[in-house]
Amino acid sequence: MAHAKYDCSPGCPVEAALEVIGGKWKGVILYRLLEETLRFNELRRLMPGVTQRMLTKQLRELETDDLIARKVYPEVPPKVEYSMTEYGRKLAPVIYSLQEWGTQHLAKAAKRHA
Repeated sequence: MAHAKYDCSPGCPVEAALEVIGGKWKGVILYRLLEETLRFNELRRLMPGVTQRMLTKQLRELETDDLIARKVYPEVPPKVEYSMTEYGRKLAPVIYSLQEWGTQHLAKAAKRHA
């Protein structure tokens, strides 16, 4: 059995990782912030299906887990930027691998439905 050597009881590293980056929008947020620092509304425009409330919630969770940083500029109205932390950048290979797999999966699904 291929998975016998992996212990996914409580404390499983895969479960722990997915707990932090799982969810419908976190992966997309992380992918976008790997490329550049973005403001809230820029992120929202790049993710038209997300609500303001959900984006705020996901950003706060990613910030709490030290994957992204939030910088507030003392302006009126306040300017807020989001960027990847050094810790968050360690996910880059994982995110790019997911992007590659997702591209292949979409192509395979398109062939199946053609």
